Amino acid sequence: MALKQVMLKKKLDQRKSLLEQLKQKDDDFAKRSEELESAINEAENDEEVSTVEGEIEDHENEKSEHDEQKQKLEDEISELEQELEEMKNKEPKNEDRGGKRNMSEQIEVREAIKAYVRSKGQERAGFTSIEGGALIPEDLMAPQKVPEDVVNLASLISRKPVNTGSGKYPVIKKSGSKMTSVAELAKNPELAKPSFTEVNYDIETYRGYIPMSQEVIDDADYDVTGLISEEIADQELNTKNAAIAAVLKTATAKAVTGLDGLKEVFNKDIKKVYQAKAIISASLYNELDTLKDKEGRYLLQTDVTVSSGKRLFGKEVIVLDDDMIGSADGDLVGFIGDPKAFAALFDRKRASVKWVDNDVYGQLLAGFVRFDVKATDTDAGFYVTYTPESTEEQPTA
Repeated sequence: MALKQVMLKKKLDQRKSLLEQLKQKDDDFAKRSEELESAINEAENDEEVSTVEGEIEDHENEKSEHDEQKQKLEDEISELEQELEEMKNKEPKNEDRGGKRNMSEQIEVREAIKAYVRSKGQERAGFTSIEGGALIPEDLMAPQKVPEDVVNLASLISRKPVNTGSGKYPVIKKSGSKMTSVAELAKNPELAKPSFTEVNYDIETYRGYIPMSQEVIDDADYDVTGLISEEIADQELNTKNAAIAAVLKTATAKAVTGLDGLKEVFNKDIKKVYQAKAIISASLYNELDTLKDKEGRYLLQTDVTVSSGKRLFGKEVIVLDDDMIGSADGDLVGFIGDPKAFAALFDRKRASVKWVDNDVYGQLLAGFVRFDVKATDTDAGFYVTYTPESTEEQPTA
């Protein structure tokens, strides 16, 4: 397969993955619409109506942007599939032979280099050598990507697109109140008033660039700029993850001892109106992963229906590095609660650009993001510190 086809296929796979992530948010928008509809019905004065109206406008803008992103990705996928198909149709019939021949030549070079190493430099046939050192062909040296943390905390909390550098965001706290039954034609009883709070946000800018010489871009037989762009995207993810984790750590501190104490947080301390999850350190995960209940079953249950693949007491578990959700290796800590209700990402702008620098004959690939993360409903979770009991009886999961 030609290198351009490989690159097109890579782009196609990336866009399909992004589209799948966006489609997973459709249920969140539907749920939010239902919440806003309830808020409209509960509003009793102009001020409350105005507040809900502002939230509806934000919701509609966010959904519109979401739908536009999906449509754009679908269009790009269609174009890439068409381009890839056209390239396949234009392939010469003897390309397979050429591909096999090139592969055979690469294998021969590799074997020659191995022979050089085994003979401690005495055998030099089959490859180029310079001043007694082996020159390994660059087409055998495509970069290896080190695995990165793929947990995207931004997908777990609320995202609010904003158009200004600072402002106030109204939040309706979940009350858990309910209506009462009344007799026919009886006067309507007053419902519990929703609790409105305002969250102040102040957008910060994060930016930087990576220089790349034009010689490397021209000489490499792989997409150097594409790899650097991916690295910038990874750094954006890490930047947002760190900011979100820092806010999650501001939740009300709670020390728990043993599994019974941990289970009490889920069962009693967090109101049932919240969709609780456990965002815990790797060390706490390791501590819990080895424990069993009274019937010999592991407390952490496998569940392929959630992205993390694990549940604890029926709740999804997300694992982060110790120094991200904690402060040092070995910390048995985590956020337990509803991250979507607890925190919001106020997203102002993100972009990646590149330009040519004539002074160094190269390209500068830059990225910048502007956002802020704030706690919106502090009743929605706790920051727990776990202490195991020396001789504890495990609860039944």
